[in-house]
Amino acid sequence: MATRTTRPTRPTTGGGNKSNATQPTKHGNLWQSLRTFFRSQQCQLIVGILLLFVALMLLIAYISFFFTGANDMSIIQESATRSTLREGVTNALGLPGAVIASWLIDSMFGVLIVLPIVLMGVYALRILFVFPIKAWKLLFCMLFGVVWGSIALGYAQQLLPFDSFFRWGGAFGEQIAQYAISYLQPLGVGLILLAVLIVFLIVADKHFVEHCQQIGAWIANIFKRKPKEEAEEGDIILEDDSTDPITIEIDDIPADDTSIPDIVLDVEVPQQEETTEEATEELPTPQPEEEEVEVAVEEVKEVELSEDDPEYLLKKLGPYDPRKDLEHYKFPSLSLLKVYDNETAPVINQEEQQANANRIVTTLRNYGIEIESIKATVGPTVTLYEIVPQAGVRISKIQNLENDIMLSLSAMGIRIIAPIPGKGTIGIEVPNEKPQVVSMHSVIASKRFQEEQKMKLPISIGRTITNEVFMFDLAKTPHLLVAGATGQGKSVAINAIITSLLYKKHPAELKFVMVDPKMVEFAPYKPLLRHYLAATPDTEDENIVIVDCDKVVNTLNSLVIEMENRYKLLMDAGVRNLEDYNDKFVSRRLNPEKLVAESLHHQFLPYIVIIIDEYGDFIMQAGKQVETPIARITQKARAVGMHMILATQRPSVNIVTGVIKANIPTRIALRTQSVVDSRTVLDTKGADQLIGRGDMLYSGNGNITRLQCAFVDTPEVDAIVEHIEKQQHYFEPYQLPEYIPEGSEGEALAPGAVDLKRLDPMFADVARYVVTKQEGSTSRLQRAFEIGYNRAGKLSDQLEAAGIVGPNKGPKGRDVLIQSLDELDKKLQELGC
Repeated sequence: MATRTTRPTRPTTGGGNKSNATQPTKHGNLWQSLRTFFRSQQCQLIVGILLLFVALMLLIAYISFFFTGANDMSIIQESATRSTLREGVTNALGLPGAVIASWLIDSMFGVLIVLPIVLMGVYALRILFVFPIKAWKLLFCMLFGVVWGSIALGYAQQLLPFDSFFRWGGAFGEQIAQYAISYLQPLGVGLILLAVLIVFLIVADKHFVEHCQQIGAWIANIFKRKPKEEAEEGDIILEDDSTDPITIEIDDIPADDTSIPDIVLDVEVPQQEETTEEATEELPTPQPEEEEVEVAVEEVKEVELSEDDPEYLLKKLGPYDPRKDLEHYKFPSLSLLKVYDNETAPVINQEEQQANANRIVTTLRNYGIEIESIKATVGPTVTLYEIVPQAGVRISKIQNLENDIMLSLSAMGIRIIAPIPGKGTIGIEVPNEKPQVVSMHSVIASKRFQEEQKMKLPISIGRTITNEVFMFDLAKTPHLLVAGATGQGKSVAINAIITSLLYKKHPAELKFVMVDPKMVEFAPYKPLLRHYLAATPDTEDENIVIVDCDKVVNTLNSLVIEMENRYKLLMDAGVRNLEDYNDKFVSRRLNPEKLVAESLHHQFLPYIVIIIDEYGDFIMQAGKQVETPIARITQKARAVGMHMILATQRPSVNIVTGVIKANIPTRIALRTQSVVDSRTVLDTKGADQLIGRGDMLYSGNGNITRLQCAFVDTPEVDAIVEHIEKQQHYFEPYQLPEYIPEGSEGEALAPGAVDLKRLDPMFADVARYVVTKQEGSTSRLQRAFEIGYNRAGKLSDQLEAAGIVGPNKGPKGRDVLIQSLDELDKKLQELGC
């Protein structure tokens, strides 16, 4: 009311004043409405429909020109009145169509003017959400095609003795070709056009050189005489490269860590002749020449194994390598992380420690408590004072003096541990006057983290109060709850967890599902979509990090389906957990072509880490729709390698519910706003007395450990992501099963079904190889293209779905249904390859 009385009163007379006062508001609202409309989906649909309509009209006029153009152009040139033109023109779109088509084709760029018309239609379909395209790459290729094609057609028309009623390359191509021929003669112009085309193909298609090599090999194979005895299906052809050593280099270990030397192993492969000679020398008695031959045949039959026998594949192919598809991937180096001064040892201030010890002793003595000894252990941000009270002193009496001790020390907050587990002492944790930064470099470069081999998902999150690197295995946790008030280091802790995993796990072994309602926390990790991220089908690249509540519900239910599918695979394999399953698959004791539960196939299964930042927002919006799948995943997903990390800044009982606490025994608490929040997260107090800025309590296996979280800055995250983004990657994110809510329209692809709109980039090359060789075996593809079995199996499924090969027949491979490359080219054109 007071603010209203202080405002100047508006004049009650003069309509002009009232109009002038309200007019800007109307204009502002109108402008805001227009901006909202232009950004709306309705506006996009209108623009898309108009573009599609224009493209269709131009395409009709273009096609009609080749049938009616000769007549129309003569009429347009001879007629003087518009009425006469309308009567004589026969273009499908009448006079406008004839004029526009004549102008575009004959007066502009010739026949290839159809390319921008088609591109306009394709872009219209993109706006209408029919299918996604890479507009910039298509635009670049279209511009080159129009310019180069116009000149090439103009050049061809100059040389070929054919009459035409229009200029093939338009006025542009004709003039450029005539000018070039006058200087360089036809031969020089032809060579330049060919050179420009080859350079463009190399730039536009990174596999162009490989295609040329394959075509050359195919041509050479036609004239090459085939050996009399062809290798049977499924056999391995070993080249004699035994003279070259196999060198394994490990050079990612930090140079300053003298305990971890560089390792170079040279493994010499023995030659086959030597083995044969040794085997011959071991024969007890010499045999006649004919009998020797018979013995050799009998020995071959004895060691020959069936292709269905796992030992056959293990001996022929060796253990399955899940990193084969990305064998050239390089892990991030330690140089990407920032190095701080004195990061490996705490800075000890003797005067500060002595003064604090004296104040603690004095305060306890003032309340009649005598102690026998006091000892200080200095950490990066907190110093632990261990005291031994005299006999007869109650521990509870010391605990009740927490506020008095904090007052005497003038500290932000202290924590009393009474008693310290495993020791006969009472601990008092006091913040250091000058806290020290624990760098991510110091924990990642530590000997413990670098040499760790037993942990499946090792996480090095910081340092303890004794300055030791603290690590835990997320696979054993098996899920994690991270809670704390705003600005206390929760996001830094999650970044430290992600960074640890990126430094230890290969993209073939680990996938992330990231949920971020704040839209900015996980945005830096979007470029990792083809290395480390998982998503449901048809997820656009820019939406790989989930921010929408409906999408979260669908993704969580999709993860539940993934979990159930993995359990079916484990049950069929006869194992109890993911580690045993993958070990069995690596040793080739599981058949990847076997059909499990009508739609699944055995494959190497990566770990999946689901990270949901501020999941309390989704609980508030969707309630049980979010909590139920979270509960199911945390209850069952551990055995199949799926682990969840939940983070929240509101650790209230309606967010951290009893169901979630029961299924997530491992928790990290940063500083909370109250004792109640501390008890909600840890079931005990203490988090409310933390000093913030990464100071945390880790609760696991019944123990609570105080840590200082390692600090990883945004530039460090960006540098790591940029390094990984440049590495070899998969052609799409890890595909989760699609979940269709009840009542939704449309049907999802059944698990194991093939989407021919999302073919492997190598599909066309593999198809040509299969048709040329007339062999459709998955193992052949694996050896010929040096890819992993999973990718080769997916390619075989895609070839079958496209009608190029038949169904799987086990050891006999697949029948090739297409006999010629011409027929294959037509099929590839239908598929858009």
